[in-house]
Order: sequence, then C-alpha cells, then structure tokens
Amino acid sequence: MPTHQRRPYRRDITCGTDRGFHQGSLSMSITEETLTRLAAAAAVAGGLLFIAVQINHPPVDLALVTTGEWVIRQSMKVAFTVLALIGITGMYLRQVTKSGILGLIGYLILAAGFLTMFALETVGLVVMPAIAGSAPGYVGDVLAVATNGTAVGDIGAMTQLNLIGGIGYLAGGLVFGIAMFRANVLARWASILLAVATPLSLAIPVLPWINQRLFAIPTGLALIALGYSLWRESRNPASVAAVAEVPLSDRVGQ
Repeated sequence: MPTHQRRPYRRDITCGTDRGFHQGSLSMSITEETLTRLAAAAAVAGGLLFIAVQINHPPVDLALVTTGEWVIRQSMKVAFTVLALIGITGMYLRQVTKSGILGLIGYLILAAGFLTMFALETVGLVVMPAIAGSAPGYVGDVLAVATNGTAVGDIGAMTQLNLIGGIGYLAGGLVFGIAMFRANVLARWASILLAVATPLSLAIPVLPWINQRLFAIPTGLALIALGYSLWRESRNPASVAAVAEVPLSDRVGQ
C-alpha cells in the first residue's frame, strides 16, 4: 500500500503565497542609516515637545498636580527626555570619530542629565498626584525645589537629583555643543545654539521679569535643527560608508 508523505506547510512571507520557504525571507534589514534617521526624527520630535509644553504653562503649584493638565504636560516632559536621549545618542555616534574625547565627555554628561530628568519627570507624573492629598507638604517642597525654590521639610534625595539633572543639562549641552561644532559634521550654527541655549538657563534667577519658560525655546530649536541636519547627513552615502568602516570599539576609544 503506497504511503503519502505530507509536505510541511511553509509560507513565503515575502510574496504572501504558499510557496517554498527560502532563507532570508524572515530577516529584516536594519541599517545604520535607518537607526540614524530614527534618532534624527526623535531629536526633532523631542525639540517640538520641549517647546510645545512651555506654551501657556500655568504656575507649578499643589493645585495643578491633581489636574488632567498636569498629567498631559508631565507625559510630554517624560516623552521629551526619552526622545532627546535617543536623538543625542544618534548625533554622537554619527560623528564619534571626529568629536573625540570632548564629544564623549559632553555626550555622557548630557545623557546623564536627560536620564535624571526622565526619573524626576516620571516621579512627577506617577507619584506626585497620588500623594498630593496625603502629603501636601512634601509635594509642595518638591515642586519648590523643581522651580528653583527652597524646601522647608525633608524631601530626601530629590534636591540632589534636581541638582544632578540641572548640571547634566547645562554643562552637558555646553560641552556637547562645542564638540559638535568642532567636529563640523552637523549644522555648526545649531551646535552653537545648543552650547549657548542650555547654560542660558543660569540667567533665570537674575532676570526674574522674563518668563523662564522662554529659556527652553532655543534648546528646542537647537534639537530640531540638529535632528534635521542628522537626517540630511544620513542620506549622504559617503559619510555612511566612512562611519560604517570604523569598528564601534575604535569609535568610542577615539
């Protein structure tokens, strides 16, 4: 009695038909150009969010924390820190061979600043509304420190975290901007704008008559411009090949 061997069912993902399976049809090509463009888009989106969240921003007080507007604005701030971190990572890797040790130092400081800001903004989004009713004094002190004020009670390490985040943002933006200007890979005017805009926030205490929200706009514009410049640079085949030829271990070490 003849036996019939059943052929295994194999679907060709590429063609969408029941044809024979061939190696590589399940593979997805993720190139350095694709990752660079994603980082560029993240930088542009982060810059837009950073500017948008400043528009008509109400005074930061205890009453605001329990509103829906607080949730929306804090969500935007959390998203900004994530997108900005992705963006500056793409910028650094794009010009790592030319930015040298100064670029590495600037990137690490600025990345640490954004990571700390991410933690603080996440606490503001998730924790502060939950304890605003039971611990209004603590929440008020945290908000005071976050807006360049002074805490009356004990808020633990929140003061130190705000300091770390501020130093990382100010010093990291300055050093990283200078390093990108020297590397001359992305738009130099945008690099200088980042280097100037981030430490410009130090002028807030001595210029109380100026809305402090305005100081964030130049940084947002710098991120948008650098992201656009990174996107255009990723379309340059010569620059892509030049970066790809250098091993990652050699890039970081330079």
